[in-house]
Amino acid sequence: MDTSVAYRYIDSVPGVQGGEPCIRGTRTPVRSIVQNWRLGNSPEEIVAALPHLTLAQVHEAMSYYYDHQSEIEALIEKHRIPEELLWVNRQKLG
Repeated sequence: MDTSVAYRYIDSVPGVQGGEPCIRGTRTPVRSIVQNWRLGNSPEEIVAALPHLTLAQVHEAMSYYYDHQSEIEALIEKHRIPEELLWVNRQKLG
């Protein structure tokens, strides 16, 4: 039985953010929405910070994440900035 889900607001386009899942028609990756949510931002706060998105798009990004956790977790890790580089940048700014 096919249990695939069609997402209205999420797609993957070759050449856009390396083909990773993004909000359709934008360059905003699902992983960015998830990372904002993990920082404690509500969906409403995410929309306020990224006004080109709608609340429905943010909720669907979270739905996509829950359906594809391992994929999104791998993308988050792939794009993670190592702590030692963050520390160096803080020293230069301070």
